[in-house]
Amino acid sequence: MVFFLKRLLQLPVVMLTLTLLIVGLLQFLSPAERASAYVTSDAQARNLDLIIRDRGLDQPFPIQYGRWLSAALQGDLGFSKASNKPVTETIRERLPATAELALAAAFPIIVCGIWLGTTAALHKNRFLDRFLRLMATAGFSLPTFVLGILLLVIFYGALGWFPGNGNLSVLYQITLASPEFHRYTGMVTVDSLLNGQWAMWLDALHHLVLPALTLILTSSAVILKVMRAQLLEVLKSDYVRTARAKGLAERVVIGKHARRNALLPIVTFSGFVFIGLLGGVLFTETIFGYPGIGEWGGQAALRFDVPGVIGFALLNAVVVVVVSTLTDVLYGIVDPRVRFS
Repeated sequence: MVFFLKRLLQLPVVMLTLTLLIVGLLQFLSPAERASAYVTSDAQARNLDLIIRDRGLDQPFPIQYGRWLSAALQGDLGFSKASNKPVTETIRERLPATAELALAAAFPIIVCGIWLGTTAALHKNRFLDRFLRLMATAGFSLPTFVLGILLLVIFYGALGWFPGNGNLSVLYQITLASPEFHRYTGMVTVDSLLNGQWAMWLDALHHLVLPALTLILTSSAVILKVMRAQLLEVLKSDYVRTARAKGLAERVVIGKHARRNALLPIVTFSGFVFIGLLGGVLFTETIFGYPGIGEWGGQAALRFDVPGVIGFALLNAVVVVVVSTLTDVLYGIVDPRVRFS
């Protein structure tokens, strides 16, 4: 618990450093250019001087940063032009969608990666191992946006099996927006079940398949390669040879002795994979028009949406610190030899 609290105390330091860096880099722009990021109406666009004075954009950097930090601590991260809403409201609305996509992809990524990596190691240098290594190399090397486009061309354009975007069908979007539909978690698949909307649940899953499949094919390749390498190393160890010499069945040797120890590095890699997924999955969400944090972050960068970019960066910092801390704690649970001080 002490270790966990120490790591969480690092979060304010990380976020403070990150905001200092981003706000500091903005000083290379003129006050008018920085003021344009806060324009929300035509009237404001015609009176940038008022924004410059209100925001203190013509003041020295310490004063500018102090004003921004004071507003941020009160929950005011500014107005995002990319979403046409306040940044905090945008994060609150879009984060559940990204979490839903990340959770839908994370479990298959880890399970498939471990299973295929184990299979490849047990068939070392045979056809199955070579085939899986080839597929892993292709999945690891292929850019996410290229794979996403290929899946769209095949399963949406040619076969028509799945929709080409991550949004619900229009009928269910209307249901989602109705006052009678209760948003318990913000995740459509979960909320539709809790509201008894089974048809909406199926439609949400249908729209979730291609974005999740894109992430699964690219990210599971990393787990596969690491699992194969670790299991091959463990199979050479003395305790595995001893277990075999005792006459234990091969499945017991693999399952109880070899694979369990080979899984230790997978805990760390899984944490990094989940950080990447929950951090926005920018390309995947953009390609499929998925209404999550990643799509918003990409649009914010393209439209010079300074408050949006800062909010997106801060959210990623929170995700990295929290998930990496949980990963370290889980590693200690899996491996009792690890002690935290």
